[in-house]
Amino acid sequence: MLDEMIELILEDAREHMDKTLAHLKAELNAIRAGRASPTMLQNVRVEYYGTNTPLNQMASVSAPQPDLIVVTPWDSSALQAVEKAIIAENLGLNPSNDGSIIRVPVPPLSEERRRDLVKSARKHGEDAKIAIRNIRRHAKDDIKSTQEEEHLSEDMRYLAEDKLQQATNDYVGKIDKILGRKEEEIMEV
Repeated sequence: MLDEMIELILEDAREHMDKTLAHLKAELNAIRAGRASPTMLQNVRVEYYGTNTPLNQMASVSAPQPDLIVVTPWDSSALQAVEKAIIAENLGLNPSNDGSIIRVPVPPLSEERRRDLVKSARKHGEDAKIAIRNIRRHAKDDIKSTQEEEHLSEDMRYLAEDKLQQATNDYVGKIDKILGRKEEEIMEV
């Protein structure tokens, strides 16, 4: 049976690991995989009246076809700024503006571009693993200091550290599975 303080530390570590996993999923959704998706433009920020505004807060973004994204700004005076922001995001997309909406054709991916996207996905995955390990390190330090402050047995500390390591291994495994699925999705022709 673990001490209440140590249980709280472990629960906090798991919450942070969940947030890291959610962040990784969001990052990977922004990486395009063959077909058009509104999430491809989720990181685009538009200079709008002197403020960097997320695209989804100033326009509707949809993918009516597998090879086309349509952006409809709510304020037609922002068309040029939206088009400029999509180009500046350097996604390999070439938007065209017809005066009321912006069409963004999504070209098929070349083999080289697919490999680059897989590298990018792996980098995001490695960053997530580093974040998980940092969470583990901080939680381990907290467990040790709690054990010393509360005068708990070393057996309790080692049990808590084992549980923490199990959680870390579980989350690293989840990251590997998510990455594997994303790599397959990217490489699928």
